[in-house]
Amino acid sequence: MEAEHHTLLTPRGVTWLGLGVNVGLAGAKVAAGLLFGSQTILADGLHSASDMVSDVAVLAGLRVSAKPADGCHHYGHRRVSTLVAMIVGAMLLLAAGYILYEAIHSLRQFRPPTGSFGMPLVLALVSIPLKEALFRLTRRVGRREKDASLVANAWHHRSDAVTSVAASAGLGAAMIGGGDWALLDPLTAAVLSAFLAVTAVRILRKSASELVDSAPSDERLACIKRIVAQTPGVRGYHAFRARQVGGQVAMDVHIFVDPELTVCEGHEIAGAVKHGVLDSDCDVVEAVVHVEPYEPPGR
Repeated sequence: MEAEHHTLLTPRGVTWLGLGVNVGLAGAKVAAGLLFGSQTILADGLHSASDMVSDVAVLAGLRVSAKPADGCHHYGHRRVSTLVAMIVGAMLLLAAGYILYEAIHSLRQFRPPTGSFGMPLVLALVSIPLKEALFRLTRRVGRREKDASLVANAWHHRSDAVTSVAASAGLGAAMIGGGDWALLDPLTAAVLSAFLAVTAVRILRKSASELVDSAPSDERLACIKRIVAQTPGVRGYHAFRARQVGGQVAMDVHIFVDPELTVCEGHEIAGAVKHGVLDSDCDVVEAVVHVEPYEPPGR
């Protein structure tokens, strides 16, 4: 049981879980929409189907980003996860736009729904806790692994929960107060689509920031610089640079050491700096350390 739990909390494990849930929900909702004549649950099912696409994209990204450096990619493939996050963010923005468009269209041409509401309502209600649980689990793994694609995919799960909330509102109101009350469906969807759009823009902005080599946060930079400066044998440093790569940090720095040291001793100090930042909590995944002789000021 412990091994299964551990497997479930891996990036691939949680994404496969999401794909399995999405396949089941999409199939059940689309079937119920066609069988019971419910446009609401049919649209919700189609949105669940779109989540399957993002799951497949994340799985492909995880497979590629884990590959080591090769002749064509000297710095490895970590940026693939950032690219996938941007794709998923774009899909989430499109989903928010689609939900808003359908909500406005429904409000302008509102017609009380016909058909049975029972089974479609049950499916919509069941979907909410399932997709919210997937959101929280996927976001937890994404944050732990510092994987932007997983965090973006987590928000895609929540977007499905949002559409299910709107569907439940409309279907439940129609059952209680009659077809005219189903107007709550598009109204709820319109409000929640704005929330999804803001989240999608944040994901796209963060991913784009990584792709143009933006520096990490000031707190993370201070953490790295402190370790470099406090490493025994380091007299100072300069030419420090750092950039974000797949939710983590790649950096290089020039350190000053005693000019009387041998090449081997200087190399050992550089190694200590490198392992110090890699083993720290600063999220550094790659470090290049250059060694230079220290010259006192005014000399």
